[in-house]
Amino acid sequence: MAMDFDVFDQKLQKTISFAKVSFERDVEMIHSWMNEEHVHPFWQLNIPINSFRSHLQKALKDTHQTLYLGFINEVPISYWEAYWVKEDIIEGSYENKPYDQGIHLLIGHKDYLGRGYSLHLLRAMVSMQLKEKRTERIVAEPDIRNKKMIHIFEKCGFTPQKPIILPDKTGLLMICERKQFERKWGNARIHL
Repeated sequence: MAMDFDVFDQKLQKTISFAKVSFERDVEMIHSWMNEEHVHPFWQLNIPINSFRSHLQKALKDTHQTLYLGFINEVPISYWEAYWVKEDIIEGSYENKPYDQGIHLLIGHKDYLGRGYSLHLLRAMVSMQLKEKRTERIVAEPDIRNKKMIHIFEKCGFTPQKPIILPDKTGLLMICERKQFERKWGNARIHL
């Protein structure tokens, strides 16, 4: 499979990669992840497969976001939605800039939970998003109840801003400034 981004993580001694979601190849796997006990309370997409097929097709057609699978050594373990804040539901939640981007993510593969991969994957995704030179900020709005993900975002360099009410949750708006990310991780965009 062709990857859109890959980097060798020195600390993990593993390759982290991202590839765009393919509907036919990935719909059943992503649907199974949405039904995992650690995922469905936050994503609320533990719906019948036919309903999920419609949901994923609609999401893939949405031009303000790109859906990815995240891989560790070519094993798909995570699902990502990288989006432009412009045209997103959170656009009016803070004073945004034209090229702000955002992230939604989940670790779907249960065997990879609790093994320290989340921070490395998130850091690689932020690095990929910051390849767009005009982007100065990456935002996230994890469910305010999801303390584990909030902690991972903070470790990556995101700063909590405020709770925001969204249609499906109360999220914690978090922002990662390019300068802060690069100061924290050095030249992480090239060598993690």
